[in-house]
Amino acid sequence: MGSDAKVNKGKALKKGAKIGLTAPAGPTDEDKLNKGITILRKLGFYVEIGLTCYQNEGGYLAGSANLRANELNQMFANPDIDAIFCLRGGYGAMQILPFLNFELIAAQPKMLIGYSDITALHIALQQKSALATIHGPMPASDLISASDFTLQALLSVITNAHLGGRIENPPGKIMECLVPGNAEGILTGGNLALITSLLGTPFEINTKGKILFLEEIGEEPYRIDRMLTQLALAGKFADAEGILLGSWTGCQSSDPKSFQVRDLFRRIIAPFGKPTLMNIRAGHCEPTVTLPFGIPAILQAEEGKLFYFNP
Repeated sequence: MGSDAKVNKGKALKKGAKIGLTAPAGPTDEDKLNKGITILRKLGFYVEIGLTCYQNEGGYLAGSANLRANELNQMFANPDIDAIFCLRGGYGAMQILPFLNFELIAAQPKMLIGYSDITALHIALQQKSALATIHGPMPASDLISASDFTLQALLSVITNAHLGGRIENPPGKIMECLVPGNAEGILTGGNLALITSLLGTPFEINTKGKILFLEEIGEEPYRIDRMLTQLALAGKFADAEGILLGSWTGCQSSDPKSFQVRDLFRRIIAPFGKPTLMNIRAGHCEPTVTLPFGIPAILQAEEGKLFYFNP
């Protein structure tokens, strides 16, 4: 099933919905797990906790790849589970891609919520299962200390079930135009390192007809340069309809002679001439907005506006 197939969307969540909580990437500790569960319950959801949430393999994995993949498959197959939250990011989501049942997932569409390392799942599920997914905060790494803005931004998307709306930054944070123009396309993307790591695999991102969102954390500008250049050489900016640049937390250089991230945007991305917005407050930042991936969006760069709508 390719990326141009009919979009499969999970249903809107209401109070009393059951959330499947799974750890497809890294582990967490018991305190953060319990706090994350408490937050989901306070939001009005029942929580079914996967076994992966209690696992730690090798210090950075929440169990074996088979365990993590099987649990995700089972949560999609379970008719009692209404949506799936990824516990946290870290590393490991790439490992489970070969073991996912994409046909089952397409037949049992549900919202999958997460970001960072979960980018691997966003791209794979969008392209192999035509599933709309949610780039949003996760219980053990974000929701336990989330602001009211972050919580409301999340709820506005997951209770709306992609019906449409405007994505707006927190007050006082302006979406900035890098390249003027308007673009329409399917919203996709995520973490820059994960996207470049998937190049050359069966899960390589397809940006044709897409609005590409990118964010990163803790990378020096020269490393950002390398990854952006790799995407450029792979044709991903040329193929895209428009580009959104999110948060780049901890990606500044202390060297006064170094290029900074915005210099790289002007040098590498702007020459492609695609309508581009910077400072989308999504990714590794707080407060953060929630982005609905896999569905149409409209980017109005000069006006600093971003909309999504039901296909």
